[in-house]
Amino acid sequence: QVQLVESGGGLVQAGGSLRLSCAASGSIFSINNMGWYRQAPGKQRELVATMASRGTTNYADSVKDRFTISINNAKNTVWLQMGSLKPEDTAVYYCHADGVIVTIPMRPFTSWGQGTQVTVSS
Repeated sequence: QVQLVESGGGLVQAGGSLRLSCAASGSIFSINNMGWYRQAPGKQRELVATMASRGTTNYADSVKDRFTISINNAKNTVWLQMGSLKPEDTAVYYCHADGVIVTIPMRPFTSWGQGTQVTVSS
């Protein structure tokens, strides 16, 4: 009942930048957290960055000072500005959101996007 649509992935050289975006739609009453995770081949999915609706952020140590997460709460949209990209940032990046949907009674939701590929060449 909540769909997340990502965009902005692609191929970039090491040191370059990319901006990912993710828009949530559906029967959303409120969103508690939105964020980004990534999964490289042969590895587990890992947290990249999350932001709570009140603005609290959480970054993986590997991306601190290089990536910035931002949210437009009114539009249920989250962005991930990635800079100083490294080959080890290569992965499929997934958007995630959790919150409450408009049902009777209201109930929580957690949703994932379909993923967008980010490839950083050396």
